[in-house]
Amino acid sequence: MRLYNGLTKHQQQLEPLSETVRIYSCGPTVYDQAHIGNLAAYIFADSLRRAISAEGHQVLHVMNYTDVDDKIIARSAKNYPQLEPDQALTELTSKYIAQFNDDMVAIGNQLEAYKFIKATDSIEEMKQLIIELHKAGFAYLADDGVYFSIAKYRQSGKVYGQLSTITDSSTSEARIQNDEYDKATPHDFALWKKQKPGEPAWPLSIDGQDLSGRPGWHIECSAMSQKQLGIPFDIHTGGIDLIFPHHENEIAQSTALHKGPIMAGIFAHNNHVLVDGRKMAKSANNFYTLADIAAKGFEPLALRLMILQTHYRREAHFSWQNLEAAQNRLNNWRATADLVWQANPQMTDIPAISWQEAALQPVMSDNLDTPRAIFLIDQLFGQWNGGISTQDAQQLRQYLISVDSYLGLNLSTTTKLSQESQKLLDERHTARVAEDWATADKLRNQLLKADVEVRDTPQGQIWNHRR
Repeated sequence: MRLYNGLTKHQQQLEPLSETVRIYSCGPTVYDQAHIGNLAAYIFADSLRRAISAEGHQVLHVMNYTDVDDKIIARSAKNYPQLEPDQALTELTSKYIAQFNDDMVAIGNQLEAYKFIKATDSIEEMKQLIIELHKAGFAYLADDGVYFSIAKYRQSGKVYGQLSTITDSSTSEARIQNDEYDKATPHDFALWKKQKPGEPAWPLSIDGQDLSGRPGWHIECSAMSQKQLGIPFDIHTGGIDLIFPHHENEIAQSTALHKGPIMAGIFAHNNHVLVDGRKMAKSANNFYTLADIAAKGFEPLALRLMILQTHYRREAHFSWQNLEAAQNRLNNWRATADLVWQANPQMTDIPAISWQEAALQPVMSDNLDTPRAIFLIDQLFGQWNGGISTQDAQQLRQYLISVDSYLGLNLSTTTKLSQESQKLLDERHTARVAEDWATADKLRNQLLKADVEVRDTPQGQIWNHRR
């Protein structure tokens, strides 16, 4: 598989560092429900893992839950003022971890394929990394916590700015305590924050100073990825908005104590989801959740398909019209999937596009070219408007498994008609042969009530489940 690498700024062949391809994906900050712009990053990560697995590689895919940071502490204190800070934190994050897991399943991601880890389960590893960074001179104590020194990191010969161009080299008086910032200049950032009134805290002591408090956002992913995958590992994924400062700071923390400059061999980032030309974001109040989609009558899998219709490195445009088009495409594909139960032995094969030409592996291995994959599927499925031969039905069944293995749309789970519906369909066929159109229409309506649609073709009746 060839994949665009944010470190080298070009595509390169994935060459696993061991027998297992190790992937770390920055997961959700669990203070609220994820919006569909967030979910796009997890659809991308899931599709990448699927494509690597389809090539025969073993994959260890780790995703974190950020369950302690500025936003979470503020929201938990607001929502649960009657609870102790640590209890309020657990109450809030448990709720949204469960919500996130439900959303992951709904959009077609396979929970069992991931190893999930909570930040609060790795506090000891974070503390140890901070102590080691301080001992080696890369971290220093301040009134409000422990900070990473970018100047010391650069003096050691390492590059701060592996993923993005950072030209400002003056950091001696610049320090930032907030976890997230959008400035294009580097600042020393918090590794650990001393406890403020009303905040949860974990014990930490350095040089005899009581620093009881909690970790900064960036150190969490450095400690968790190193604990689960070692360093370097193969692929780090996340949204393009995480390049700076989060991933740059992760790299600095993770590589400062190592001879090599590499945290992960490949950094792969998906682009934004836009609404009316603007990035979807809670701060802009222009976001939608899966609940909003369901309220409009659309499926989460339609969202998945809509996201996959745009290459992960390009901006995806959300609109209700685009989502409706994706839902229609998904419904059409499902109707084609139902053809596996309707082979017509009298039909001959239609050579409009061969199975080899429609193979997904070459395009998915080419930097995860999901738009091209979708085009090939459309071409292939579009040739069976009037039925399918026995040979093609058999091959279609295998092709659906391939589509699901790459795209996660559950097409291969198609089921045959129930005995009751098959009986109605047979009766309708008899009525049509007898030119009893009234009875045929009545039976069609009965089938619709059973969520089975029927259309008539020169080759006979074609049915599909209505989902």
